[in-house]
This record gives sequence, structure tokens and C-alpha cells, in this order.
Amino acid sequence: MPLRVDNTDNQSAILSAIEIRKSFGSNEVLKGISMEARRGDVIAIIGSSGSGKSTFLRCLNLLESPDAGELSVRGESISHPGAARRSSASDEKKQIRALRRKVSMVFQGFYLWSHMTALQNVMEAPMRIRKVSKAEAAEQASALLGKVGLADRAHHYPNELSGGQQQRVAIARALAADPEVILFDEPTSALDPELVGEVLRVMTNLAAEGRTMLVVTHEMSFARRVANRVVFFHQGKIEEEGHPDQVLVNPRSERLAEFLASYHSAQDAPAVRPQST
Repeated sequence: MPLRVDNTDNQSAILSAIEIRKSFGSNEVLKGISMEARRGDVIAIIGSSGSGKSTFLRCLNLLESPDAGELSVRGESISHPGAARRSSASDEKKQIRALRRKVSMVFQGFYLWSHMTALQNVMEAPMRIRKVSKAEAAEQASALLGKVGLADRAHHYPNELSGGQQQRVAIARALAADPEVILFDEPTSALDPELVGEVLRVMTNLAAEGRTMLVVTHEMSFARRVANRVVFFHQGKIEEEGHPDQVLVNPRSERLAEFLASYHSAQDAPAVRPQST
């Protein structure tokens, strides 16, 4: 049964991006992307490799600075080098710190501190961002590791954890900042197939709690079952967006139809078995 929220009311956007543009040299990766996320939205962002999905997420968190466009959190504009209206350098740094307190990110590659245990990795955000005591941070981190099913791995180091377990620690770390929005950049694409499900279950539970999430993903079943909006990127633009049952089942765009056909063809391909010797 779908877990989608109903955001048909007129509540204001938590996170807003207007006409975001980004180039790397002569390659224009984002060509004026606009998107809003309201409380409880689960927005699945799909598209071919190189379509700009990950770059867009990195711009939302200012890990990449947009060349142009406007970002705002709860109606408050966030200054950045490409913004039409700039704040002073010191105010800009404060705004970026404020943005990252409200918008956390989970990466494809985990990026856990190798010299820290799972518990210590999760403790960092509360202590650094929210300035809580070490004892309080440890208590919160323990609870969050329990939430993602890793209470018994709290004192393990990343190299003692599977890829799926490391990604669940990364999700707990993102939650530890107590964000209003969580960005997920292909959180399962680096995992072995048998480990994908454990990460998707955690994300599904977060969606059921009403968390606001933007998810770059190739997991179409997750997008259809959990997201309340699907956005298809093509060559740096939004080609199509809407309800999952429309976008993923009856697409209007020929490019999206081709993308989905290619995805389903790959899913249906028989497994390649090693030849006996």
C-alpha cells in the first residue's frame, strides 16, 4: 500500500529553488531548475546519468555553488555567489551554516569517519551543529542507531560494517542534525543488491513518519510506492513531473517513456551466469 502524503493544501514550501543554473566549464549541467518541497513531501528525482540530478542536490545544500538562481528555506533567502542579491561574506557563511542545519544530505559513498565508531560518527552533528553536550549527543546517537536497526553495532568501526550498515549509519548521522529536509543522493547505488532492501526500509519508515525527503534514485518501485511526486531530469532540465502513478505508468514525455523502457528492460534481463570451466 502506498505511503504517500497528501500535500494538496496550500502550506508554504520548506525548501525552494528557483531557476538554478550550474556549469562546469563549457558544460551547462543545470539549465534553470525550479522545485519546491513542502512538509512531508517525498520527491523522487529520476533520470539518466549526467542529467544533473546529483548536481542539483549538491546545489540545494551549497556543496556546489549555483551560477545563478535563488534558494530559500521557509521563505528566508540563502545568499550564495550566484544569487541576484548578495549578502556580506560573513553573513553568507552564517546563512550557509543555517542552511546545513536545516538540510542534511546522505551521499552515495557513505563518507563516515574511518577512525570513529558508528556511535561517534552520529554524535558529531549534535555536538558541532546543535552544540549539545557529549553525554546528550551519545544518548541521541544511540537512539538513532536503534532507529535504523544498528543498536548492536554502535561500537563498530566503518570497516567492520557492511555497505548497507554503513549507509544506515550515514542516515542516522543525517537525522542527528535534526533537519527539516533530508537529501538522498543515490543512497543505494553503491550497495550490493542484497543490501539495498535494508536501506530502503529505513527510508520508507522515515517517509511514513512524515519526513521531508528529496531522493535521487534508480529504485522505481520505491519511487512509485513511497514518493508523492516524481521529477524526471533530462539534459539539465525538468522534462516531466507529477504523481508517481502518472509519471511512472503513463508518461507524457517520449524521453521519459524511453528511459522507463530502458530501465524495465535492464530489470528483466536474465542474470549472467559464470561459465563452468
